[in-house]
Parts: sequence; C-alpha cells; structure tokens
Amino acid sequence: MVAYPILHYDEPLYRPPSEGHNLIIQATIGCSFNHCTFCSMYKTKTFRARPLPDVFADIEASARLWPDASRIFLADGDALVLPTDTLIAILDKLAATFPALERVSCYATPINLTHKSVAELRDLRAKKLSLVYVGIESGAAVILNRIRKGATPSTIAAAIDRAHEAGIAVSATVVLGIGGRRLWREHVDGTAAVVNRAPPDFLSTLQLRLAEDEVEEFVSRFERDSTPFEEQDDAGVLAEQERLLHHLDPPRPVVFRSNHASNCLPLAGTLPHDRERLLSFIAQARRGAPLLRPEFMRGL
Repeated sequence: MVAYPILHYDEPLYRPPSEGHNLIIQATIGCSFNHCTFCSMYKTKTFRARPLPDVFADIEASARLWPDASRIFLADGDALVLPTDTLIAILDKLAATFPALERVSCYATPINLTHKSVAELRDLRAKKLSLVYVGIESGAAVILNRIRKGATPSTIAAAIDRAHEAGIAVSATVVLGIGGRRLWREHVDGTAAVVNRAPPDFLSTLQLRLAEDEVEEFVSRFERDSTPFEEQDDAGVLAEQERLLHHLDPPRPVVFRSNHASNCLPLAGTLPHDRERLLSFIAQARRGAPLLRPEFMRGL
C-alpha cells in the first residue's frame, strides 16, 4: 500500500490528471507568466522560486514516507523557468534520494522551452526529466493574442520541436470553446496546423470554463476589436471536436484524449489511426445519442 507523503504545500496545488498518483514536489510557487485571461490557477500567488534547502527538505521528508516513489512531478506552474543548474541540482537530489526513480515531469511554457538550448534540455533529460506538459490552448494567432498567451503559433511549434530534439516527451493541451461562436473555425484550423507541424506525443482537450472572477477580463480583451464573445454550447463544442479531428493529420502517432472532466464528450484514441472511430462517436452524440457527460460531473 502506497503511503502518500504529507507535505506543507503552498495551496492551491495543481497538477495534470495523469500525475494524480505520483509524488509532487513544489520547486516553484505560482506561474512566472500568469497573464493568460482564461486561467485562474495561480492568480492568488506571487511567483517565486523556492530556496533549494526547502525543496531538498521536502524531498527528504517525502522519501521517509514514500521511499519507492518512481514518478515525480515538479510543481507549480512552470518549474522549467528555473536556471538549468538549479534544475540539475534538484534532479540530482531526486535521483540520489529515490532509487526507483523512473521519470520526472513538469509544466513548461513555450517561452521557457525556447529559452533553454537543446544542449541544456538534453542535460535535463539525462537527469530523468523526460516529460513536459505544454499548454498550446490554440494554434490561431488571433486567439493567442486575445487570451494573452504570450506565445505565437511559431513559438509553440518551435518549443515542441526543441523538446523532442532533446528527447523530452510533450503532453499538450488545447481548449475547446476558447474562440467562442465567432472565431471557432479560426481556432480549430490554426490548432490543427500547429499540431500537424509539430506533433506532441500526447494531445488533450479541455473545454472552456471561466471562473466568475475571470469573465470580465477575458471578455473585455476578446472583444477589443468589437468581435463579440458568445460562449459555445455543447453542440458548438462537438462541431469543434469534429472539425479538429478532420483536420489533424500528424506525421507521427499522437495519443489523443478528451477525457478531462471539463469535456462534454470523452474520447480516447491514437491519431491518425483512430480518427474515423472517434468521428463516429461525435456523429452519434450530435444525433442525440446519450454519450455526453452530465453537467454535474463536469469541472476543472
């Protein structure tokens, strides 16, 4: 039976769903960018790097309770912003403390990936940092500007390519509904173009769900050029999913998931192999088959 370590995390603590059963070590607090208008995850935190002695103390405390931990996620929002020598010190400490260590992962912004050289990323990969989670959100420049992502389609593609050149796997997310009812085609087509140009290893969708205190800023920035933001309903999101799958044609296999709790229709497969099967589920849902996740079961 796994004994999960009890650490004094700086709350709220976020991690990808796939890291739910893994050890989490906070290397940073908050997000170094923290300007995306659709995201409320770190708005209550001021970004800072944690002192190494504090990180090392958490690692040692965790090892006393979970000595055989094999997968570790470095929180918070983008640990990859840390200087490479700091990350190497943390990775060395993890390797020395956890004999069964197989994989270390973290969130990474496109900016932080492109700010590190391929040689630096290879050094981190050699220390078992083998997976990064990257928010694409959208591949359309018009949407990236509206949501203040701090990245362009080209920099996102370059970031994914750089990680792959270093041997680091990429798990990317896109947000269905983020273009609203007016710009959803631009959003979907741009996203497919980026993924086809620089396919991640894993691609997951989220469905836009704005917190109450996010709505005003998100809508205000979206509508700066008088383009109204009208929220997509489930029918609109299904149309986005269908168009996205029609346009995705990655040159190498991409594991595709829309099973995050925010999505109205859970899907899972590998592209392009499972495209037709996934499209058939969407078609059934659009015809009224009872495949949609009940509203009370959705959330972030």
